[in-house]
Amino acid sequence: QVHLVESGGGLVQAGGSLRLACVASGSISSINTMGWYRQVPGKQRELVATITRIDSTNYADSVKGRFTISRDNAKNTVYLQMSTLKSEDTAVYFCNAEITYYRLRSTYTGEFWGQGTQVTVSS
Repeated sequence: QVHLVESGGGLVQAGGSLRLACVASGSISSINTMGWYRQVPGKQRELVATITRIDSTNYADSVKGRFTISRDNAKNTVYLQMSTLKSEDTAVYFCNAEITYYRLRSTYTGEFWGQGTQVTVSS
């Protein structure tokens, strides 16, 4: 099976920075697009940023210029560098990835999610 595990969340003051990381593990053949999403209670999960295997990136307008997504394909890891944090960035951040994996001598492609990591920005 495949698992995504996030780390790096926490409490930070407004204007500060945090770096999130997400590691994919399991019977992985390849990882396609990876991304970060966030969700606050009572609202839908929203896109923060995505990155393709060839490092093409996409950002939500609300984080452009403040957040940077990157990945290390050798480590099956995606990062989110968050700077100039605002109170409205407070949310649970989820890692997402489209992964081709091995199972019973075949390969399959599926979408996987991490368990989420809390980011709290105090004003």
